[in-house]
Amino acid sequence: MKTTQYYPVIMTRDVAGTAAFYITHFRFAAAFESDWYVHLQSTEDAAVNLAVLHPDHETIPAAGRGHTASGLLINFEVEDVDAEYERVQAARLPILLPIRDEGFGQRHFITADPNGVMLDVITPIPPSEEFLAQYRPDAVPA
Repeated sequence: MKTTQYYPVIMTRDVAGTAAFYITHFRFAAAFESDWYVHLQSTEDAAVNLAVLHPDHETIPAAGRGHTASGLLINFEVEDVDAEYERVQAARLPILLPIRDEGFGQRHFITADPNGVMLDVITPIPPSEEFLAQYRPDAVPA
């Protein structure tokens, strides 16, 4: 299978509000917009996409219909996590995990969207010696 695109789809009863959240706070724009589905594309990188879908839409199989997003963590890797942290704090978004460095090679914080989907905002940093051996040599964060 050759994948041509990959993106998460958040199922929520508030399609418009959720789309507006990502447009306002995470620099997305609507590439397709209806009352039941919005396809979002990053204004900074066309390869970064996210979709929002109403859980009762007929395209959802019966086994999944009516369910909404839960237990989901979406990572946004960014160039300057400290600047994003300041911006998110100024916007008064919830801070579920304050900014910190992790030995496994990340400086990050976690916020949440209006559905409770956790958003982990990350800048890779060099890992500690303890974690360095767990990386494939060509995959070590810089």
